[in-house]
Amino acid sequence: MRTLFASLIVALVAALSPAYAQAPKLDPQNTLVIELKDGPVVIRLRPDLAPKHVERVKTLARQGFYNNIKFHRVIPGFMAQTGDPTGTGMGGSKLGNLPAEFNQEIYKRGSVGAARTNDPNTANSQFFICFGSKCQGLTGQYTLWGEVVEGMENVDKIAKGEPPAKPDVMQKVYILGDVKR
Repeated sequence: MRTLFASLIVALVAALSPAYAQAPKLDPQNTLVIELKDGPVVIRLRPDLAPKHVERVKTLARQGFYNNIKFHRVIPGFMAQTGDPTGTGMGGSKLGNLPAEFNQEIYKRGSVGAARTNDPNTANSQFFICFGSKCQGLTGQYTLWGEVVEGMENVDKIAKGEPPAKPDVMQKVYILGDVKR
């Protein structure tokens, strides 16, 4: 009875909300969860756009690499950058750098991309989450590999600064499909 009721509610919501009906179903194996002090951030990974970058993020998340890493560069209205174990913006993982996987997916609020140096083939572990349309100019110049589908309000609360006086951290980062039920 409970399942029938839940199905009816989902059908009713879908009928009343075209956006809900069109929302892609999340693949747990391509869903990254970042736990922040203000709540979780759910990111749909995009292996269709950047398979090597997605594989790297999944590998590092599964190793626990991202747990307790600081947001070391947070520019209001632009983006929040993290993924450097040194917290300086100069570090990365012990894995080698990745080749650019530029694509024409337009950067917007919630887009997640690979940070790099001036050399396009230097992405490693650092990434950024866009706050708004100021990221649009990064399209085709930085590898976009994901998009926030839930919890952007928690990203908005990350302490600002370059570096922030009291930086927030990614408390725990994991692949949703790895969670034991």
